[in-house]
Amino acid sequence: MLTGLEAVFFYVFAFVAVAAGFMVISARNPVHSVLYLILTFFNAAALFLLTGAEFLAMIMLIVYVGAVAVLFLFVVMMLDVDFASLKHGALQYAPVGAMVGIILAAELIVVLGGYALAPEVGATVAQPTPPPEVRHNTAALGDLLYTQYIYFFQIAGLVLLVAMIGAIVLTLRHKENVKRQNIPTQVARTPETAIEVRKVETGEGI
Repeated sequence: MLTGLEAVFFYVFAFVAVAAGFMVISARNPVHSVLYLILTFFNAAALFLLTGAEFLAMIMLIVYVGAVAVLFLFVVMMLDVDFASLKHGALQYAPVGAMVGIILAAELIVVLGGYALAPEVGATVAQPTPPPEVRHNTAALGDLLYTQYIYFFQIAGLVLLVAMIGAIVLTLRHKENVKRQNIPTQVARTPETAIEVRKVETGEGI
């Protein structure tokens, strides 16, 4: 249960997170959108920290702010992307986006309504959260992640690896008239193909 001061900070961080999230989709400059996204992640990490989920707060800062958001910022600033052409024809996907948003909102309402109407359901989970004085939050999460859910963890890593390789393959472009290293060709070289011996006559040298 949050105390008075914690409740004040909670509402401040929540308001800034929602406002920054709205600015992400409403800002015209894509660089500003990424900066607002970083602000949203910072406030979400603060909310996690207030609820005692320090592991999720650090992951939010290290992974999302330190890697993903900064990568987005570099990509937006370095690539010459025509955002006007990307937004052209986006209204035709509005019904699908609205349907997905309605489904997500309905799921959130069902989850929150279930906790409000039946708060005792949370005590019937198979793996309840241990008390903080017995086992810290991060240690308890590691116990489950690397024991009971180790195969799912490995599968998630494999999926991310395949996605990374697929992104590299899809975006790889070979430019013409650019010399590239070909290791098999270098290894297969012989003295006959690597060296050319010429007999220079007297007076014909440089």
